[in-house]
Amino acid sequence: MSRWTKTKAERWANLRDRLADNGITDAELDALLRCERALQRWAERESGDGSDWAIERDEASGKPFNVYHGPGESRRYAIADREAGALRRAGAIAEAHGLTIYNPGDCRGCMLYVIRPGDVPAGEEVGGFYNRGVAITVD
Repeated sequence: MSRWTKTKAERWANLRDRLADNGITDAELDALLRCERALQRWAERESGDGSDWAIERDEASGKPFNVYHGPGESRRYAIADREAGALRRAGAIAEAHGLTIYNPGDCRGCMLYVIRPGDVPAGEEVGGFYNRGVAITVD
């Protein structure tokens, strides 16, 4: 378990305050933070994260596999789809409060945003306005 600094605690409190008006509880906020961390790790592994192993999805079935591309014989084995699980859990929390989520998919930034009513102009795609939502991160 990571140690929280004063700065992280202040960021968590700020995040809680921004979402409290929408009814998000402390426990739900903690769950959203866990989902964001899971999505972050998943995206890093999909991008290769500097190791010989990477997550790849089967094009036909969409199932994820851990694939070895290092020296020697290539290997791959099926793994649990933690990305889908994290998105499902975060989506259920948001939906219960009339909110939506957005996952930009780029491991270089925040992996989970909560989109409140009014954050995205009517008729526009969320991809161009997701940064108006609430970034679920304390790092």
